[in-house]
Amino acid sequence: MAYIDYYNVLGISKSATTDEVKKAYRKLARKHHPDLNPNNKDAERKFQEINEANEVLGDPEKRKKYDKYGKDWKHGEEFEKAQRAQQSQQQYQGQGSQSYYSGTGEEFGGDDFSDFFHSMFGGGFSQQSRGRTRFKGQDYNAELELTLLQAMQTHQQTLTINGKNVRITIPAGVSDGQKIRLKGYGQPGVNNGPSGDLYITFKIAEDPVFKRKGHDLYKQIEIDLYTAILGGEIMIGTLTGKVKFPVKQNTQQDTIVRLRGKGFPIYKKDGQFGDLYVTVKVKLPEKLTDKEKELFTELSNLNK
Repeated sequence: MAYIDYYNVLGISKSATTDEVKKAYRKLARKHHPDLNPNNKDAERKFQEINEANEVLGDPEKRKKYDKYGKDWKHGEEFEKAQRAQQSQQQYQGQGSQSYYSGTGEEFGGDDFSDFFHSMFGGGFSQQSRGRTRFKGQDYNAELELTLLQAMQTHQQTLTINGKNVRITIPAGVSDGQKIRLKGYGQPGVNNGPSGDLYITFKIAEDPVFKRKGHDLYKQIEIDLYTAILGGEIMIGTLTGKVKFPVKQNTQQDTIVRLRGKGFPIYKKDGQFGDLYVTVKVKLPEKLTDKEKELFTELSNLNK
C-alpha cells in the first residue's frame, strides 16, 4: 500500500492541534464532497483521502501510532510484539524448532519467524509466510447532513463510498452528532482480511420554525388580540401536517401550550413521540378605526 502523508492531505503541519485538524477536515470535506462534485473521480478520491486523514489524525491514539509507524500504524502493536518475539528467538537459537505466538492467532517456528516479521514491515526475506497474517482494513468516517424533517422520517439515501453506491436506511429520530456503523464498507483488508467499517455521523441542520430538544419540539405562533380574548380554535402547522389548536379565552402573552405526541419520534421506538410545545404570541392591532377606538374606550371604562 502506497504511503499517504495525511498531514499533507489536510494541508497542516505535524504540530497542528486537534481543533486545527478538525477545521482543516471540514473545510476540505465540504469542497470535495461527492454530492457537490457529481461524476468527478478525482474529487471522490480526494474526499476518501481526506476522510482517512481525519480518521487517523483526529484520534490522538491513532495519530501517535501513525507518527511512529507511518503507513503501518495499524499494525504498530504487532510490530512491537514481533520485535519482542524476535528477541526471544535469538535467545533460543540452536535449541531446535521452537514455536512463537504472534498475537494474531498464528504460531511461527524459529525458521520462519523472521519471514512473518518482514512480510509486514519490509525486508528481502522469503515469501513463504507472506499472506498468512490477515488484518482488518482501515475504517472510514463520513458526515451526512439531514434536515429536521428528514431526521424525523425513516427513509433511504444512496451514498457514494469508495467509488461504489451504497443504499442505506436512516431510522427516524436520529440525533445531531449521532454515529452509526456500516460494517464492511471501509478500506479492504490486508492479506484477505476483513474490510474496515464506515462510520457515519449525522449533522442535523437548524430548522427556521421548529427547535428540537431531545424528543420534544418547540415553536411560536401568533394570534390576534380578539382570538386571545374570546378564545377559539385555529389550525397550526407541525412537522407532519396541520392540526387543530385550541385557544382558551383570555390567553396571555407567551402562554405555552403542550401538544402531546406531536414532537419528534423516539429513536428505534416505533409509534413513540415527544411533545410539541407552542408559545403563543398575541399580536396587537397596529391601527384602529374610530368605531374600534370607541368600543375599546367603553371596555376601559367598564374596567374602572
